[in-house]
Amino acid sequence: MVGQPIASVRVGAKRLGELAEKYGAAAFVTAMDSFMDFGEASALAELKNLPKGTFELSEEQDDGRIYNVKITITDDEFLVDLRDNPDQDDGPTNTSRDGTLICAQMVFKSITDSNTPANDGSFRPMKVLTREGSVFHAQEPAAIGFYFETEVRVYDLIWRCLAPHIPDRLPAGHFASICGTFIGGIHPDTGRQYTVIEPQIGGWGAWDGRDGNPCIFSGFHGETYNTPAEISEARNGLFVDKMALNTEPGGEGQYTGGRGLVLEYRVRADNGFLTAGYTRSKVKPWALKDGFEGSGNYLEVIKPDDSEERFSFVSGLATQKDDVIRVVTSCGAGYGNPKTRDPKAVEMDVKNGLVTPENAREIYGWEGN
Repeated sequence: MVGQPIASVRVGAKRLGELAEKYGAAAFVTAMDSFMDFGEASALAELKNLPKGTFELSEEQDDGRIYNVKITITDDEFLVDLRDNPDQDDGPTNTSRDGTLICAQMVFKSITDSNTPANDGSFRPMKVLTREGSVFHAQEPAAIGFYFETEVRVYDLIWRCLAPHIPDRLPAGHFASICGTFIGGIHPDTGRQYTVIEPQIGGWGAWDGRDGNPCIFSGFHGETYNTPAEISEARNGLFVDKMALNTEPGGEGQYTGGRGLVLEYRVRADNGFLTAGYTRSKVKPWALKDGFEGSGNYLEVIKPDDSEERFSFVSGLATQKDDVIRVVTSCGAGYGNPKTRDPKAVEMDVKNGLVTPENAREIYGWEGN
């Protein structure tokens, strides 16, 4: 994995050198400056269409901490203030300022001009303030093993703060977690060590006029992908017993949140391990306009005797043969009062098994059988 980015940067440097040699250094620099200026102009043009003022949000996290953001928007600046946040902690849920900056850049690009290329000029109107020694600007020797879960929290915090003010550009809350799942042990067929390192897919929030998308990656995600069941079973010491939509209650609205995932791994040998980190478990995806919040992310370990234990964060949990590790990702949040949902859409939801007839009658006021 490390070699690929290094090689790509070397190839990119070679190509840029060739362009400078072909057209001359002066022309190359002028073209690059023009490209950056175009990025800035595109961002400023869209910034003028956003609501102006200062917007604030304080949100409780699954672990009880409070995260805060203050966003000030003017015609020529987009200021994100994250200084009023908890100190870095002794656990692995800290992140760097660089990671925090990228979170803000992603939201900013999404709500300004997402159709043009992103370059340094695109982010000239944006400023991000952090406090050294905080969870969003950790200093050595802070651990950052689960930095990605903290970064997706920053991303979603900014998103949630702005969504009520620009609902045409930002939907209701999605499952908003990387749901990093690490399952390992000794392969019973080869005797070799295996480790599954897999993010999970989940439901996205609804928009005005549109249901949320089911089972896609979170808005803040990297270059890792989910693995087809056949490949996972061939390479790893487990079976994939189930992969289905999550149909538990959550995400109801005039427009419904997309469905999350239910994925069951059955371990084939003793002395394995499970490590995972899920957020948006207790504090669930947030709704808009009287919709219902999402269902929440979690995982369960089910023993052969049918006893089970539920987790959101777990490290080095011992697993044994025939243990089932059930991954459940959240449905996205709903938009609008469920009572105003189109009855034909409710009927289709019931027909497709996405909602029970009982819940359809109670939540949506459905009059079918």
